[in-house]
Formats: sequence, structure tokens, C-alpha cells
Amino acid sequence: MDFQLNDVQRMMVESARQVGDRFGLEYWREHDAKKTFPAEFWRAVCDAGLGGAALPEAHGGSGLGMFELALIVDTLASCGGGSTVGQLFMINPIFGGVSISRFGTERMQREVLPGIVSGEINCSMALTEPDAGTNTLELKTFARADGDGWRVTGRKVWITGVASAHKMLVVARTKKLADASSRTDGLSLFMIDVQRDGLTHAPIDKLGTCTLDSSSVFFDDVRVEPHELIGTLHGGWRELLDVLNTERIVTTAGLVGSGDLAIRLAVNYANDRKVFAGRAISSYQGIQFPLAQGHAELQAARLLNHKAACNFDQGVSYGSEANAAKLLAAQACSSVTEKAMQALGGMGYAKEFHLERLWRDCRLFRFAPVSEEMVLNFIANHDLGMPRSY
Repeated sequence: MDFQLNDVQRMMVESARQVGDRFGLEYWREHDAKKTFPAEFWRAVCDAGLGGAALPEAHGGSGLGMFELALIVDTLASCGGGSTVGQLFMINPIFGGVSISRFGTERMQREVLPGIVSGEINCSMALTEPDAGTNTLELKTFARADGDGWRVTGRKVWITGVASAHKMLVVARTKKLADASSRTDGLSLFMIDVQRDGLTHAPIDKLGTCTLDSSSVFFDDVRVEPHELIGTLHGGWRELLDVLNTERIVTTAGLVGSGDLAIRLAVNYANDRKVFAGRAISSYQGIQFPLAQGHAELQAARLLNHKAACNFDQGVSYGSEANAAKLLAAQACSSVTEKAMQALGGMGYAKEFHLERLWRDCRLFRFAPVSEEMVLNFIANHDLGMPRSY
């Protein structure tokens, strides 16, 4: 395996660094406080060609791969945005871009992908439900046949980015469970307009990731047109997994970049802070060891994520690597960010030093977009051959 980046990859990383440095820590602190979408940042990302890095050249993208996308997200997150940068790529190049480029109709690709690449179209995905949660196969939102299209009725919760989105990837049942041949039969994906009769949403007040809203979404007999079907009618389960596993890759990239940022903030502070005998507190092992341990764990998660991304790009199985990398990254980022706060002492609790935002944001990813318990279930079942435990 060659760990050296090629010229194109180095150029993408440098472009990401230049964009990230333009929108530093203060930019993100202000948007977090105001709970506003980082529109200027996302437009700059897209103007630099970074948002469409892994999308087809025929529709304005760069035609690169998920590995390059992981490099970009990691770099942008480490410049100041932290783990929520992964969410921005999740809702747009993944939920919108990957689903349409891999499974959408030619019409959908032609009409929507250029806008996603340019940043003019933002996306979201309506999957999680109040009574289903992680158990996606029990979702109740139903799309009944209506002429040549469908009518969707149901409720979703914890849907990211709805207020700023133009398009929404909706996961719904098109067969009742009683009529399906299996629990995975009868799920379908649709890409619809957020501004549509019968679709309403309400914000959820939350702890962190405040630059991206989370909402409850309600579907009241929402009309879906034939060309808005993504993938196979009744056969969307496998296609959904493809979208979700690439979601893991950008999530992990955001986490390892955020962890690197937390360590850098702690090291810089500790190098300057002198308390006893005029020595910088960074000279004490009590400060060094927790940060060094976190660095090692982040590096391991990053390498496993790169393997997942490369496997995806080569068309081979990548789900195990993507899930395990996300598990390790979420735990490592959460741990090292708290250790970084500890290194700053009381100042770690102050908003002006930024770690409290990184800490609030990264805590989400211990249970989202998939909980660590469900990742461990996946590893036990699929990688270790152990019986299903739930």
C-alpha cells in the first residue's frame, strides 16, 4: 500500500487548507453562538471545487474518489470547523450527491447534481423516526401509490439541515411489512423538494452542532413524482446502506480532523502557560501523555478510514472498515477533546478558547449517525460470525 499522496491529492489538501484558514475559529464560534448555517464557508468550499470532488465530471464534479473527499473533510475540520464539517459533506455530497450519482435517474442527475457541486442546492436526508430510531426496518413512513407517483405520510426526527435544504432524500415504505417478502423488502428512496405542500418541519433545541439545525419533519399526504424515485422501487435497502456507509467515511474524517485541532489548541496553550518554576506546563508528562495517546488513536482511526475510502473507490467491500473507523474516531475525538480541555484547566471551559464547542459537537457522534453499540453489534455479527444479540 502506497501512503504517499499524488500531485492531485496534495493540491486538493492544500486547497482545503487555504479555504479552511479563511474561516477560522472565530468564524465558527460566531455561527455556533448565532445558530446559523455557515453559508459563506460552504460556498467557498464549492467555489474551490471541493464539495464536488467525488462527483462525476459530467455534472461539474472532479470525478475523484471517496479517499480524496476524506482528505478534504479532515483538513477543513482541522482548520477550525471541527466535526460538524463532516455533517456538511454528509448532507450534500453524500445524501444528495452519492445517492443521485449512483442511483438517480438521468433527469435527476442532470437537474440536481450541478447545483450540489456549485453549492446552490443543499440537501438533507429524512430517515430516523421517533418509534424506529436505529431500527430502520421498522420505520412507518409510507408512500402509497397515487397514479404514476406516490403520496407520503409519516414523521421523521433528528433530521439535519432541513432549514437550509432545497432537496430531501426521503426513506419510506412502499410495501406494508405484512405484504413484504422480508423485512428489507418494500423500502424505497425518493429525492423531493423541501418546499412542498404537506411537508412541514420544526427545529429541535440541542446541545451542539448548532451551525446545522436538527428538525422533526412531518409528511401529510406529500405528492412524489415518478422521476423522484432514487434507485429501485421496493428495493432501496441495499442502496440506502451504500449511502450510509459513505456517510461514515466523511463523519470519521471530520472527527479525526477535529481531534487534531483540539490537540493543537491544547499544545499551543500548554507551551505558553507557565505556572511552576517558570516551566511551560507542556513539559509535564501529565499534560503530554493524554494528548500523545489521543494522537495515536486518531492516527489509527484515520488510517482505517482511508482503507474504507480506498475500498469504496476500488469497488470492493468497505462497510466493516467504515463502521469500525467511525467507532474509533468518535471515541478518540471525544476523549482527546476532553483531555485538551483538562490541559487548559478553567480556560478549557471558556468559549474564547474554542474547545468547549469542539467538545459539544463531537459528543453527538458517539451515538450518531450510528451508535457505537450498533457498530459493535455489526462487528460481532458480520466480522466475528457471532449470533445476533438483539
